[in-house]
Amino acid sequence: MKNILKRLNNSEILVGDGAMGTMLFQRGLKQGEPPESVCLNKPVILEEIAKAYFEAGADIIETDTFGGSPLKLADYNMQDKTEEINRIAVEIVRKAVRDKAYISGSVGPSGKKLKPFGDTEPYHIFESYKRQIKALIKAGVDLLCIETMMDLNESLLAVKAARSLSSEIPIIATFTLNAASSGFYTMMGNDIPTLCLELEKAGANIIGSNCGNGIENMIKIAKKFKENSTLPIIIQSNAGLPEIKNNELIYSETSNFFAEKTKELIETGVSIIGGCCGTTPEYIRAIRKTVDCYESI
Repeated sequence: MKNILKRLNNSEILVGDGAMGTMLFQRGLKQGEPPESVCLNKPVILEEIAKAYFEAGADIIETDTFGGSPLKLADYNMQDKTEEINRIAVEIVRKAVRDKAYISGSVGPSGKKLKPFGDTEPYHIFESYKRQIKALIKAGVDLLCIETMMDLNESLLAVKAARSLSSEIPIIATFTLNAASSGFYTMMGNDIPTLCLELEKAGANIIGSNCGNGIENMIKIAKKFKENSTLPIIIQSNAGLPEIKNNELIYSETSNFFAEKTKELIETGVSIIGGCCGTTPEYIRAIRKTVDCYESI
């Protein structure tokens, strides 16, 4: 496939996939179970999910490795399975999409807090990410997605770990942001201009936001990223904020609403549009249709 960065630099709009967790819970994952265990126990489920998103029109399919760093896997005493989990996760997506979609290696938060706010040394987080990312690159991912970050310093450690292994692999870096009267900030108080500046310096190629917000707030977030960076922007919105009804998690934003608001993301200049919590192949299909209509004009 053509290099993803060349396509984005040629003003192509690509479609990402949707939620992994939502799909796994629909298929029987229990609360408290590590999603990465599915790589070992029921890989056929992950192949089904990858195929569903691919058939819905996603250009980029993520691996089930969000919590695949040894520091995070240690919460379940699975750190010794780091290489196996990350390798299998990539192989499953490759089997599902072959070379017809980009495979994105998902890298999520370590679950630890850096000193001085927590008790974890930066070196340990760096080495943890390096071990996971090395396994993902070895298994053949097309790009890396360092996502759902809430601390700029932790994200920078992950980006630097990736760059210590490869100077060429495309790196996406996304954050979960909270609205305040003066703008949007990470949980650690990082603002969007600072995120843009520091991530570009560290070697990220694509930046943006995922999770934590419905698509209307994400349009505002996208505009702030575009104001502060020339890098391609990625936005993966939740299907609204979750509510519990009859002991079930419900997301209020429909796929039709997503399709309508996708037009605004395109007009803002977003390069990659996908979904996060609550989204399914139905949402990705709606995004795909909107993007295709826009590009045919």
